[in-house]
Amino acid sequence: MKLKAFIPNAITLLNLFCGCIATLYAVENQLEYAAYWVFLGIFLDFFDGFFARILNVKSDLGIQLDSLADMITSGLVPGIVLYQLLQTALQNQPISDTFDVSWIATLGFLVTMSSAYRLGKFNIDTEPKAHFVGLPTPANTLLIVSIPFLIGEFPSSSLDLWIVNPWFLIVVVVVSSYLLNSSLSMFSLKLTSTSFKGNEIVYLFAVHAVVLFVVFKVASFPLIILSYILVSIVEKLWKTTKK
Repeated sequence: MKLKAFIPNAITLLNLFCGCIATLYAVENQLEYAAYWVFLGIFLDFFDGFFARILNVKSDLGIQLDSLADMITSGLVPGIVLYQLLQTALQNQPISDTFDVSWIATLGFLVTMSSAYRLGKFNIDTEPKAHFVGLPTPANTLLIVSIPFLIGEFPSSSLDLWIVNPWFLIVVVVVSSYLLNSSLSMFSLKLTSTSFKGNEIVYLFAVHAVVLFVVFKVASFPLIILSYILVSIVEKLWKTTKK
């Protein structure tokens, strides 16, 4: 095997490694450290397919490895994070004394199962698409793993009280699980080339995301993902009206 053919797969395996380390931190309820490793993993995930296209070494193995790595970094980890957040929220504000907190907290793993279902569908879908259908697992994961940073950014505020509310977290679980496998058309964040032409929306959105990050730091991720969903909806409506 030529070295250049292994480069994209090596990047994918590093994504998987980041997911493994993030899992360890998430299990220990060190959610911010887990998030940092997830951020690195998703950063790597952005470039494996890009290098595969640039080097012209795309392969079926690479596609399978990418989904397997995503299942850990963007499937298992957000499920554990939601489980830990629900555990904490339920201990502080129990929904009912008749329910076992630990069992309700396992609702967080609906996101893990929904991610697995999405990735499984992706692996058997051989039809090329210019857009994502449904919210990509990395985007959904960024939204979830940034929740602990929101708590730290706005302590003792009304927003903080909302975030640590078990009902709010259950809504997050349900909505994100739905979005992962919805029919909503979302523009692809992966570059087809380094050229601005054909990638206008990706570059412009990247600038928007950087500005939000500079202003709000890690707490900006929920705003960035919500912006991504809204821009995708607007883009779809705009293209529909042009037809």
